[in-house]
Amino acid sequence: MFKIIKRGKKSSKGDAVEPPIPSSLPNAPVDHASRIATSVVASQHVTLANATPDPSVVEVLPLLKEVALSERHVLFIRKLQICCVQFDFSDMVKCARQKEIKRQTLTELIDLVQSGSCKMNEIMQEELVRMISTNLFRCLPPASHENTGSEGIEEEDDMYLDPSWPHLQLVYELLLRYVMSTEMDTKVAKRYLDHSFVLKLLDLFDSEDPREREYLKTILHRIYGKFMVHRPFIRNGINNVFYRFIFETERHNGIGELLEILGSVINGFALPMKEEHKLFLVRALIPLHKPKCVSAYHHQLSYCITQFVEKDYRLADIVIRGLLKYWPITNCGKEVLFLNELEEVLEGTQPAEFQRCLVPLFKQLGRSINSPHFQVAERALFLWNNEHIVDLIAQNRRAILPTIFEPLERNMYGHWNQAVHGLTSNVRRMFLEMDSELFEECEKEYNEKAAGASGLVEQRERAWKKLEEAASMVG
Repeated sequence: MFKIIKRGKKSSKGDAVEPPIPSSLPNAPVDHASRIATSVVASQHVTLANATPDPSVVEVLPLLKEVALSERHVLFIRKLQICCVQFDFSDMVKCARQKEIKRQTLTELIDLVQSGSCKMNEIMQEELVRMISTNLFRCLPPASHENTGSEGIEEEDDMYLDPSWPHLQLVYELLLRYVMSTEMDTKVAKRYLDHSFVLKLLDLFDSEDPREREYLKTILHRIYGKFMVHRPFIRNGINNVFYRFIFETERHNGIGELLEILGSVINGFALPMKEEHKLFLVRALIPLHKPKCVSAYHHQLSYCITQFVEKDYRLADIVIRGLLKYWPITNCGKEVLFLNELEEVLEGTQPAEFQRCLVPLFKQLGRSINSPHFQVAERALFLWNNEHIVDLIAQNRRAILPTIFEPLERNMYGHWNQAVHGLTSNVRRMFLEMDSELFEECEKEYNEKAAGASGLVEQRERAWKKLEEAASMVG
């Protein structure tokens, strides 16, 4: 049964929600009986604020704007208590009216906080955060791969959508409006949006519902921007999520969203860059290239990596060597992603850093150029279409051409794909125009090596033939 509560008289829409202010009479005589009565009333208010509502009772309460200012404090907290009631959304018909009452109450609270007319004291803020925590911080359902045993990323059509989202979305929106509110005092709010609250938010990033992860991304970013005291803790918390993902589970749904937050954070790093930020690059971001499912978040990861190089070009050598360390051997799709990222990093690389890593870099590019997978070979050869990279190569051609010449010649006479053959011919011609004398030296050395190799093949064949003849004579 629903109870309609009508309290006080109507007041104007723009009135602020204020807690009742006890009146004090400085010249009044001390009355011990009245003091006892006042303490009883105060204890009743505290009990009301902290009471847990009966889940079976959801009251229909009047709008906050319809009651007197003196009663709004209690009514506001009662509405928060109603919003703490949990419902089963597996059956949409069950408790439909109670669900609608809660939805309307949450909508009213959102409008109130968004309007800026809500001036909440500490008790009201504490109750608000408690209600938000009760609704959001829950056990997530088993992941789809745990039910199906699948390894791959889910298709968009098979994406999990939380059935309780009609209420969850409103709670997330209320939290977002509260964090964004200009009326919020961060010194007070940080007592309730504390480290424990932030850790629980980070746990929710593993939700399979992309709508929830999008809200979490926005809210955590706002908290990071508004609460400077929480910034180191949030970065460390994200680091720990990455470490567990890389070295233990290799399963997490929110890596992309966390990287999006970090992309904005990295962009705001001051120079010279702190040592802890460089360690984060080496220990967390670069190892994120290791997991098989890197394609699910590679775009965000590549952006973070390039942000570091743009901030401090001296990190280019570390980044390139890190990419080479985790370079895929048999995963062609992943190798194409690495080549895309490598081009973005090389665009921000200066000559001094390029010289430090060019030998291992072009040995790997030579293997990519010779890849039988035409997309890998094409993407590696496309690097020579980038003017900045070509300038770096031209400055260091005497070290690069002897390394890359043999893979180019193999493609010219051995690759099956015509497009790769044409691109190889263009790169070969480019080196010839850069330095014809060096090109002829490399060509001569290659021909001598090829002749020596053919001589070794013939010698090996003669040795095997003699062994066969000796074996036939013994037989």
